[in-house]
Amino acid sequence: MMDYIYLDNAATSFPKPESVLVEVADIMRTRGGNPGRGSHRLSIEASRVIFSTREALAKLLNARDATRIAFTKNATEAINIVLKGLLQSGDHVVTSAFEHNSVARPLKALEGRGVEVSYLKGDTPGFVTPKEVLGALRENTKLVTIVHGSNVFGTIQPIAEIGAVLKDKDVVFMTDAAQTVGALNVDVVEMNVDVLVGTGHKALFGPQGTGFLFVREGLSVPPLIDGGTGEVDEAILMPDVYEGGTMNTPGIGGLGAGINFVTETGIEKIRAHEVSLLRRLISGLSEIDGVSIIGPMEAEERVALLCFNIDGHDPQEVGVTLDEKYALLTRSGIHCSPGAHRTAGSFPLGAIRVSPAYFNTEEEMDTFINAVKEISKGGI
Repeated sequence: MMDYIYLDNAATSFPKPESVLVEVADIMRTRGGNPGRGSHRLSIEASRVIFSTREALAKLLNARDATRIAFTKNATEAINIVLKGLLQSGDHVVTSAFEHNSVARPLKALEGRGVEVSYLKGDTPGFVTPKEVLGALRENTKLVTIVHGSNVFGTIQPIAEIGAVLKDKDVVFMTDAAQTVGALNVDVVEMNVDVLVGTGHKALFGPQGTGFLFVREGLSVPPLIDGGTGEVDEAILMPDVYEGGTMNTPGIGGLGAGINFVTETGIEKIRAHEVSLLRRLISGLSEIDGVSIIGPMEAEERVALLCFNIDGHDPQEVGVTLDEKYALLTRSGIHCSPGAHRTAGSFPLGAIRVSPAYFNTEEEMDTFINAVKEISKGGI
């Protein structure tokens, strides 16, 4: 029995399903060979782990060719592969003003090397429209990259609609789906994306140190790292081109078990439960004097996270109090997205973020709301 309530799932999901723990341990005990680096039985078994997870992820994303998915150590690495491999001096990028630092920081570095970047402001709830994206395109636009689910506003961007208006344009369209894969139905065909990046340790319930990159057929992006893959000198193809070095077989196997948990449980069921928790949070927090919520007030327009502030209270102090006094584990600060907080007007202190998930309950939401009520009345 845990003596705390974990509400930081937007950072990393916890607890993990038992099947994930069992799979990781079993791989470490019985299938610990190096995948793709030998022909003996343990190497072959390890390769099967990688293969089966890739196939499961491809099915989840409706990627018709599983080899178009490469595993990385996290979404940040996948994003860097694309941005630093694709963009050159003189290229133009369109993005939002509230991307995660995994996008914002590489773009800032690339600006110093001659890449031009346009930052769409969106609106206060954190939405970007297809019209706004189209209006920002230039003759030298090489890439459009828009986060699917904001880790501050919580907004679910209209990626399919944006992808549709870009389909006939000579630009690459990428989305950061770290907060959405496993939580929403994410279909790379329906979304018309050229590139999708994600992580395994959030809504897919996999271990930390697992991420992935989908690149559509016909698009080539130079790798960030060379070497450690294959046995010949000829051109290395997907997915091996991005998987240099020894793979994280236990982690990827655990990710496979997490994907299986999501598909067997049903994304619709997971989403319905999380929306119910969000509704309870929005309703309860809205009734507390001095509490201001960032982002849309409709639960259906959000991923399962909510940022808020309490008038006269430092969000970091609130976060510490929630942990130490109430055993409620949240996250406070700028959440690796200062641009989002600038747009929301909560920079530089940021906000308190509560992010429930499938294993949380409505009773836990009530406990959290009551704690915020006490804090708002001076309970720090």
